[in-house]
Amino acid sequence: MGDCHTWTAAPAAAEGARSVLAAAWSCAVTAEGGREEFVGTHTVAADGGVLLPVPEDSALRVAAICAPRGEPSAVLEFADVAPVPVRNRIRARLWMAGWFALEEGHLAFRPTRVVLRGRPDGAVVVDLDEFAAAEPDPLAAAEARLLTHLADAHPDAVERLTRLVEPDSLHGAVRVQPLAVDRHGLTLRVERARGDGDVRLPFHRPADDVGQLTERMHVLLAQAAQAACPRALQRQRTDGDG
Repeated sequence: MGDCHTWTAAPAAAEGARSVLAAAWSCAVTAEGGREEFVGTHTVAADGGVLLPVPEDSALRVAAICAPRGEPSAVLEFADVAPVPVRNRIRARLWMAGWFALEEGHLAFRPTRVVLRGRPDGAVVVDLDEFAAAEPDPLAAAEARLLTHLADAHPDAVERLTRLVEPDSLHGAVRVQPLAVDRHGLTLRVERARGDGDVRLPFHRPADDVGQLTERMHVLLAQAAQAACPRALQRQRTDGDG
């Protein structure tokens, strides 16, 4: 049986791309001078441009200076890694092709093409104007802390939330973990002996901050409390108890 992926009330592609960019800790840059990895050093401008502190003797810096201005000269790659240990932790990848310019000792990257991969419809080319105008999800900066707290301190709540999942999606499940949360909903990763799948639990309305998220989660848990325990999960517990 194939995995069941249900995505409801998900962020737009531009918002998703900006969220990946805002939360990413590292950045891989491929240019004519080779490939370099920057960890914890890049910053993001208001329009989505990226600033990199690069040593004067860096091959990337030389390539940026020598490249014709305005022509694509590099590709930046950002990985969106799930904060909770799950299989296949890379939730999305963001590629930005564009050019570098020197600005006050930094390399300033301006994208000419933005591609986001990790959505149910595969790789999506993000409109540049929408990308520049979009803002990251308001929960992006706090997501890692929120998800790890949910997984570590409230596994009972995660189990309760599985009551909102269609039984077929839980067939053969060996573990369920929180995979992602944004203003529109919570995503659970359902791991099976063979393969895994993701299930989306949408909020009744978007959450614009952590306080609102707490209320949205309480609503989901209240709904789950009124739902029956999925048969697939019941069978799994019975088999495990044996």
